[in-house]
Amino acid sequence: MSQNPFDALGGAGGGLDMNALLQQAQQMQEQLQQAQERLAEAEVEGTVAGGAVTVRVNGVGELVGVDIKAGGFDGSDADDLNDLGDMIVAAYRDAKAQADTMAGEALGPLAGGGMPGGGAPGGLPGQLGF
Repeated sequence: MSQNPFDALGGAGGGLDMNALLQQAQQMQEQLQQAQERLAEAEVEGTVAGGAVTVRVNGVGELVGVDIKAGGFDGSDADDLNDLGDMIVAAYRDAKAQADTMAGEALGPLAGGGMPGGGAPGGLPGQLGF
């Protein structure tokens, strides 16, 4: 009996080329890293209330900016400030949904979307499960 556990997978002359497999895995890792870098540099906007609040996030969902249209909010009114907070949250959710879609499209084939059996857990190609 051989001590090499890879002999059962094809071994030295059997058909499984470990070097080619490792090279392919390294290429996929590089492509994934490049896609993640592009996403970190990309920006999308979410807007609510006709542009009263606009939020910018990068392609990985990190908040990078908030713009509030002048004259729309009076800081002395508690209800107005609560409304402003709600609008910022809504604009962020809009932008984050767009960023998630962008990430799914960019990372889908690299994160399991092209795998046999439906890809990632739950059958949602491109979703990382969190």
